[in-house]
Amino acid sequence: MQRIIGAHPAIATVSEPWVLLPLLSALEADMCAAKYGHALLVEAVADLCKQFPRGIDGYYASVRAFAATVYGQLSQHEQRYFLDKTPRYHLIARRLLDCFPKAKVVLIWRNPLAVLASEIHSYGNVWRAHLYKVDIYSGVSSLIDAYQANADRICAVRYEDVVASPETAFRKIFDYLGLDFRSEILGTLDTSRLQGKMGDKSGVASYRTVSTEPLEKWKYTLANPTRRAWCRRYLRWLGQERLHVMGYDMQELLRQLNDAPVTWRGVPTDLVRMAYGEFFFRFTPGFKDQFGVKAPL
Repeated sequence: MQRIIGAHPAIATVSEPWVLLPLLSALEADMCAAKYGHALLVEAVADLCKQFPRGIDGYYASVRAFAATVYGQLSQHEQRYFLDKTPRYHLIARRLLDCFPKAKVVLIWRNPLAVLASEIHSYGNVWRAHLYKVDIYSGVSSLIDAYQANADRICAVRYEDVVASPETAFRKIFDYLGLDFRSEILGTLDTSRLQGKMGDKSGVASYRTVSTEPLEKWKYTLANPTRRAWCRRYLRWLGQERLHVMGYDMQELLRQLNDAPVTWRGVPTDLVRMAYGEFFFRFTPGFKDQFGVKAPL
C-alpha cells in the first residue's frame, strides 16, 4: 500500500520514520519502561504543558513543527504530502489524530487471522504470538477506538478489497487525498523501492504486483489444531462488535477457520512455545497486562 501510494509524484515517503512515537509517548504514562523512569517523564511533560499559553495544544504545535522539519527534509518542494507509515503508531493513534487535526489518515483493516499468520510466516513459521501482543491486542484495540472517535476524517479500506479490486480501492484513497488517480501506478510494485531498512522485506521480495494470494495463505499457516484453537479464542476476545467496526463478521471468520485444511505438523513445538509464551506473559516484569490489555495468550 505504501509503495503504491508513494509512487504518486505528489507524495514523498521513506521506509518507517518512527520519530513521532517517543514524542507523543511522552504523554502516556503506561507506554514503556525506561532507565530514566517513563512515568516521571510523563509527569514532567504534563507540568511543562501547563506552562504553554495554550496548554497541551502548545506541545502539539511543537511536535507538528518538528515533524514538518523532518518531513520537509525528506520531500521535494513540489510534493504535497509526506506519507509516514509506522506500524507501531497504533499505540498513539488517538494522540496522532489530536496532534495533526488537518492530516489525511488512511487506515487499512485486514482479517486479524491473516495479520497473525503474516507475523508468524515472516519469522520462519514459528509460533511466537506472545511477542506480537502489542500489535494483535493493544494495536487492534487502539485503532478501533481511534477510528470510532474520528471516522468522519479517516479513509478506511479493507486489505481484502484492495487486492480484489485495486483500482477501485486506490481511486477511493486518491479521491480522499484530493489527487488525481493514475492507474499506471498499480504497476509500480516491481520498481518501487523505499529508502531505509525498516519495513516488510518479505513482502517486497515476494510480490511484484498486487496479488490475491495472501487472501488464502493464512489458512495454511494456521492449519494445525493447536493454532486453530488459539485463533478461536482470539476471535472471541475481539468480539463481534469490534470485528464489525473493522468490516468483518466473527461467525464467517470462524467458519473459514473451521473449513480450512488441517495438518498436525508443528503441534508439539507449538504447545511448548505456547506454554513458554504463557509463562513469559505472566512472569516477565513489565510485560503482563502491558498497555492495560488482558490478552488470552
